Amino acid sequence: MAEKMNRIAVLAGDGIGPEVMGATLQVAKEVEKRHGLAVEWKEGLVGGAAIDAKGKALPEETVELCRSAKAVLFGSVGGPKWETLPPNEQPERAALLPLRKIFGLYANLRPAVLYPELVGCSPLRPDRVAGGFDVLVVRELTGGLYFGQPKETTKTAKGERSVDTMVYETHEIERVTEVAFRAAAFRKKRVTLADKANVLETSLLWRKVVKQVAAKHPNITLDFMYADNAAMQLVRDPGRFDVLLCENLFGDMLSDEAAAVAGSLGMLPSASLGEGSFGLYEPAGGSAPDIAGKGIANPIAQILSLALLFEMSLGQPEAAQTIRHAVAGAIRDGWRTADIAASGEKKVGTQEMAKEIARRVALGTGKS
Repeated sequence: MAEKMNRIAVLAGDGIGPEVMGATLQVAKEVEKRHGLAVEWKEGLVGGAAIDAKGKALPEETVELCRSAKAVLFGSVGGPKWETLPPNEQPERAALLPLRKIFGLYANLRPAVLYPELVGCSPLRPDRVAGGFDVLVVRELTGGLYFGQPKETTKTAKGERSVDTMVYETHEIERVTEVAFRAAAFRKKRVTLADKANVLETSLLWRKVVKQVAAKHPNITLDFMYADNAAMQLVRDPGRFDVLLCENLFGDMLSDEAAAVAGSLGMLPSASLGEGSFGLYEPAGGSAPDIAGKGIANPIAQILSLALLFEMSLGQPEAAQTIRHAVAGAIRDGWRTADIAASGEKKVGTQEMAKEIARRVALGTGKS
């Protein structure tokens, strides 16, 4: 008998969001059947679609839907249509950032995985990524330069003066560091803090607090690396990293770089977590308006975000593993969307890839 589970808010958004989300929900239905689960997938408006329909990127009814849900499965927002709006009203800034703030989503986990079969997709030399790699970037999400005050532009006698403020407090660092160390315990047991302790006061506090947290986790190895060196090492030898812990700004940059060296944004999921089990799960890429509606977008990042949701918010690690095995099996057996297809390889569209992954989920194995 199916176990009744809480509602999931489904916010597809703009661009490729709706088509990729629709494909992902096909996989979700097969997961429910396979594992005897019952999930209510409740759709809501967000981003440009919400601006067009409701006049704002994050309508109150969408916020209330998220409040009533156990997690949010998020697509993507933004596009050229809304770029002329004032910055504070544009989809990216007026939807995603407020959601993170409202729900206290302070830790972003972004796995950057290069499958051995897709080594040729990485921009790095094959000898640098032979066998693939698996790096987890853990980014602090609600503090630092993006949220610190004052944040303003003022007139001066010589023109204008802009100020952004980087602020961190001990508890903000402690809680995201605990997330990183707990994640490392199930991986290779190594955490690297990327900072700029040679020039930033906030980085000195980060080092102090992270060392204190590390003392509670004696089985985890901790090391430190300046963020600019970490950027260089990600393109020299990404496999040297296990869990890469970063404050907000550095994490924003380094997680995108890790995604790039993994070959395609279309392969990379992410989870934004707060206290308890609530989380927001989204693909690492954007709305890709240039390919929206063409049916060629890679749905795997959204599908793997679904796996993270089952694992972290619904407490169903076996369901998550079923999805991951199905994705890995499809890749192993040569299924490719355009972004991960080498010359001469057969390409399939969004729906075809999702149907193949769903079929493998139904079988309960990554095999054909």
